[in-house]
Amino acid sequence: MKTIWRIAGEGVGSCNCAWGCPCQFNALPTHGRCEALVAHQVRSGHYGSVDLSGIRMAQFMSFPGAVHEGNGTRQFVFDDRTTTEQLAALREMASGKAGGPVFEIFAAVCPNELPPLRARIELEIDRERRRAAIRIPGIAESIIEPIKNPVTGEEHRARIHLPFGFEYKEAEMGNSVHWKVTAGVTMEYANTYAQLNEFDWTNLQSTESSTT
Repeated sequence: MKTIWRIAGEGVGSCNCAWGCPCQFNALPTHGRCEALVAHQVRSGHYGSVDLSGIRMAQFMSFPGAVHEGNGTRQFVFDDRTTTEQLAALREMASGKAGGPVFEIFAAVCPNELPPLRARIELEIDRERRRAAIRIPGIAESIIEPIKNPVTGEEHRARIHLPFGFEYKEAEMGNSVHWKVTAGVTMEYANTYAQLNEFDWTNLQSTESSTT
């Protein structure tokens, strides 16, 4: 019997697609391949009896084509403030072996796994204002701002609503002003898609049935 887990909090990501990101709808990436930097701040959570509240994690992913076509490469970064118990729990969850759609799906499409890193993850996320920053010194960074009208400079607001989404139900769209990864999966882009979203993941059939 698998250990019951659940984590909820704020997520933010930058990818190399144009605003709107066709990958969100299982379409082909804007430029033929998909690359992304995502980070998560867990507000509350647990893996069995291990408290995961307050932890941070990030991952880099690179696909030679569309995400659903697989053969992706990924690398996790776990915050250096996580305890030994928390790290063991996160690694088990990330592998997909502990269940839960989001980890199972990405593990299935990313057979090429690079050794995880431990580093200080600095996150600033303001979903309402569509602003965020990811900083992992010497490894990765991303600056996210609202999408702006190129003539007036007025800030646009657009959302993606996926009632049956496994990654999120609703995400605010933003502009990744500049982002890069200089670790095992190297990439660098400017003025591409960004998303800011709340997440609530579990390996139970329904998050609403979880009371532990």
